[in-house]
Amino acid sequence: MTPAPPPYRPFYYETEPYPVVVLEGVSGIGKSTLAGLLAKRLKASRIHTLTEPHTGWSSTTNADLRSLPQFAFYLSGALHTSDRIRHARAHGPVVADRYLSSVIACHAAVHRVPVDAVTALLEPFRYYLTEPTRTYYLRCSENELRERLAVKADVKSDDTDLLTIPDRLPRLLANFAQAASEDDTAVWLDTDAKPPAELADWIVADLERNCAYPHRPGRRHP
Repeated sequence: MTPAPPPYRPFYYETEPYPVVVLEGVSGIGKSTLAGLLAKRLKASRIHTLTEPHTGWSSTTNADLRSLPQFAFYLSGALHTSDRIRHARAHGPVVADRYLSSVIACHAAVHRVPVDAVTALLEPFRYYLTEPTRTYYLRCSENELRERLAVKADVKSDDTDLLTIPDRLPRLLANFAQAASEDDTAVWLDTDAKPPAELADWIVADLERNCAYPHRPGRRHP
């Protein structure tokens, strides 16, 4: 691949990078709660994809743009998030609530296109996108998910769409499963009947066991 011109290359800081922990999964599964706990325990920066200013534009974007421009918007958000991660990990660990797999899985589900088609659009920009140390894919039963959504305080359209749009939840689950199968940083984490503090304990222990190999961790299935 021909190197990108200097203005299009990612900036790297002259420090040993700290771990980047990503939490993935469908809306309402508990990513935000777990991200908050991990950020405190790891003394980490917490980043949510989309970051500002993109997060303030997302509702208008989803309503007004067709599929390809909408994908370009979320790709732009992921590239910007990568810059934010690179800057933050120069000073300490980073915990990201959603990242690339959410961009891929959600866009493919909403527009009913194959995951491979979305991944192909993303591929030319892969060199710019920061690779996580570990990506924890959260999963639970549908009954458990319904219970969590019923008590969630900040319910958004993404949450209600999971259960009201036909096939949305099965599509998303299948898309996340495919994204994880192609992700060298993937770790599946079953969350049924497990409180967030217990999940945080497991993740911290997993990071401590594997921090000597931050760039090519093996998959684990607790």
